[in-house]
Amino acid sequence: QQYSRLNSSSQTNSLKDLLQSKIDDLERQVLSRVNTLEEGKGGPRNDTEERVKIESALTSLHQRISELEKGQKDNRPGDKFQLTFPLRTNYMYAKVKKSLPEMYAFTVCMWLKATAAPGVGTPFSYAVPGQANELVLIEWGNNPMEILINDKVAKLPFVINDGKWHHICITWTTRDGVWEAYQDGTQGGNGENLAPYHPIKPQGVLVLGQEQDTLGGGFDATQAFVASWPISTSGTAS
Repeated sequence: QQYSRLNSSSQTNSLKDLLQSKIDDLERQVLSRVNTLEEGKGGPRNDTEERVKIESALTSLHQRISELEKGQKDNRPGDKFQLTFPLRTNYMYAKVKKSLPEMYAFTVCMWLKATAAPGVGTPFSYAVPGQANELVLIEWGNNPMEILINDKVAKLPFVINDGKWHHICITWTTRDGVWEAYQDGTQGGNGENLAPYHPIKPQGVLVLGQEQDTLGGGFDATQAFVASWPISTSGTAS
C-alpha cells in the first residue's frame, strides 16, 4: 500500500514535470511569434490565429497543473487514514515509532467515534521503564474516562460513546499539576495536583488502542480500545 502511494506520487510528479516542460516550450513559441509580429513579418491573420491557439493551449495546461497540485494536496495519506478497532482484543494496536522527549507540559487532541459499552477502553498508553502508567487515557467498565500521569488519576467529563465523532483535548502542566479537558470545543473540566512537578519521562513506548501493564506489552483485552480514530490526530508537547 505504501509502495502504491509512492508510485502514484512519483507518476504525478513526472506528469507535472512533463506538462511544465511543454508549457515552457509553448511560452518560448509565443514569445518568438510575438517578436515576429512586432517585426511585421508573416500574415497577420494567420499569426493571430496561431497565437490564440498557443495561448489557449497554455491556459489549458496551466489549469491542468493546478488540478494536479490540488489533487496532491487533497490526497495526502494523513488525511485519509483511519484506525479502527472493532473488537476488544489483546492484539489489535498501533505502536508509535517516534520516541517522546521529556515533557513538562502537553496538549493532546484527537477525534474519536465510539459506540462501545461499557467503556471505550484505552485510546493510548505511554509506558517508560519502571512505570507502565506514565501517561494513559482510559475508560473501562462503568467508570468515567480518566487520565493517568505517573499513576496519579484525574477523572474527565467526556461522553463519547454515542456513535458520533467527538473532538477532545486535554492540557496539562507539571507546575501544580494543572489540567483542563475540552470536548467539541467546550471546556468540561479542570483541576490541579495531577502529578505536580513530575515531568513525563522520555524514551518510552507509546501504544494506540491498548493499556500497557509492562513496557510495550502486557495487554488486557478488557481494557482495549473499541472505536475509530483518524490518523490526522495531533498533539503538541513542550
